[in-house]
Amino acid sequence: MTEDRRPETPAEENGSVAVFVLIGRQLKLLRERAGLNQREFGALVGYGPDLISAIERGVRTPRPEFLRRADEVLQANGMFIAVIPQVEEAMTRARTRHPEWYRGYAVLEAQAVSLHDYSTMGVLGLLQTEDYARAVFTQGHPPLDEETIEKRVADRLSRQQIFDQWPPPECSFVIEQAVLERPIGGPKVQREQLQQLLRIGRRRNVQLQVMPTGRYEHPCLDNSFTLLIPKGKEQVAYMESQGYPKLTSDREEVRILAARYGIIRAQALNPHESLDLIEKMLAEQ
Repeated sequence: MTEDRRPETPAEENGSVAVFVLIGRQLKLLRERAGLNQREFGALVGYGPDLISAIERGVRTPRPEFLRRADEVLQANGMFIAVIPQVEEAMTRARTRHPEWYRGYAVLEAQAVSLHDYSTMGVLGLLQTEDYARAVFTQGHPPLDEETIEKRVADRLSRQQIFDQWPPPECSFVIEQAVLERPIGGPKVQREQLQQLLRIGRRRNVQLQVMPTGRYEHPCLDNSFTLLIPKGKEQVAYMESQGYPKLTSDREEVRILAARYGIIRAQALNPHESLDLIEKMLAEQ
């Protein structure tokens, strides 16, 4: 399987977002009636305030286990439990929310048991904060209209549910140091993005590494790429260049990229050194 096509227009909205927005509004109403702010409520259900905010705004899908816990904490009398079947159905339909040219990869990513990425120009979408993602889509050319930007942001954040799965996929990410130093969206957005990378990099199933700018040698002065293994399938590779995507399962192409990725990881800082560097960057801001 090799796909190499020009991006098409975004797919039509399928109604999934409306389900999540409605649940988010109900959640916010009951939380406020209980006299809890987002941080307090998040502590009770085991989620951070940023995720609570995203769920309330309908840009992050509430997982069934979250809905069960929220129902208990907010004494919703089964209201959130009752919508779990609709949420699960909407989560299935939500895969078609991505642009048509991206759907094949999005489906495989959601099924991944192993995912490895090398990023050269910007933070991988799977790792982006909401504000960083919005800045990326807002600054693109030709410019997108506001409605499309918000849809793209919501779609990007929805992909991050992969981190909430159990068992979680084994992940590794190598990011060029220059990517971390580039203040996309401004200093505040950059700081929040670095903090997000620390949170994700400390997960037990994640290894995050930084490729220092000062390296004399480099095995891949080319585009970013992602290697992933969908459940029950062979490893595939995904790349983009100037808006042209390529998803391939050709064994020789995948083998070459996998070998290249191994060298990249060997030359990058190890995970502990990488997190220390990010912490140092935050302290110097």
